[in-house]
Amino acid sequence: MSPDLAPKISIGPAGWSHPHWDGLFYPAAKPRGFHQLQWIARHFSTVEIQSSFYGPLKPELSKLWTSLVSKNQDFQFTARLSRAFTHDRQLDPAAIALFIEGLKPLHRAGKLGALLMQFPWGFRYSEDNRNHFLALRRAFHEFPLAAEFRHDSWMTEEAVGTLIDYRVAFCNVDQAPAPHAMPPTAFLTTGTGYVRLPGRTENHLYSDSELLDWKSRIETVARYAKHVHVIFANDAAGRALANAFQMKSLFGDSVRIPRELALRYAVELAHLRPAKPLQTQLFTTELAVA
Repeated sequence: MSPDLAPKISIGPAGWSHPHWDGLFYPAAKPRGFHQLQWIARHFSTVEIQSSFYGPLKPELSKLWTSLVSKNQDFQFTARLSRAFTHDRQLDPAAIALFIEGLKPLHRAGKLGALLMQFPWGFRYSEDNRNHFLALRRAFHEFPLAAEFRHDSWMTEEAVGTLIDYRVAFCNVDQAPAPHAMPPTAFLTTGTGYVRLPGRTENHLYSDSELLDWKSRIETVARYAKHVHVIFANDAAGRALANAFQMKSLFGDSVRIPRELALRYAVELAHLRPAKPLQTQLFTTELAVA
């Protein structure tokens, strides 16, 4: 891959408030003022907000998160749209307004790379579902939108054309093979590319060959994209972190991996350097929770 493409690609995990990351990715003995999100922004250039899937964010929390990642000028969040809209199909104006308010601080600061509409497996391409998709597009039009579909009926020319026409990014998702399951793709429908890798099983750790396959797809997406977000959501036992560091290395990024994570995944991360001991003076503000 040519060097000019690398800055377009942001790689990171889904979420940051994972207790099992303590002592594995985060230091076991945290200095005063330590912040998980600051630590994330030291190692990655994107993270997917998970809590927004379960309800609206508080604007003051979004403001805090923006300040915590300010030292990494390239850092951007992505966020999952609440399941109330994608799964329960609610379109209550008050609920929509409340959700929008929670994201505005991130968006105004230029830190919101995408708002992901993550639809359930049964959301096939049909007139009714297309209309609901378009209703959400209208409701949240001020944000850069992406859509994740699990059913392969959204691969048709008409379905993909809908995303192009309404400027919604296609989320290329990995999932276990099954009848009518969306297969691995490398689609780009707007200037923003989105790749989401949750693992094909509960404890899936992507192999070198699987990562290389996805690297090729990411390169295809990045060829014409302004920015590509690559999210690893296979979080069990910190696997998302290990795979995210591996993918960063495959794209030629300089990687300094925390020592305990390097030991846990010694084979997979053998070529990556463990990080130096934590410098306590780097952390000065209050703890944020994803």
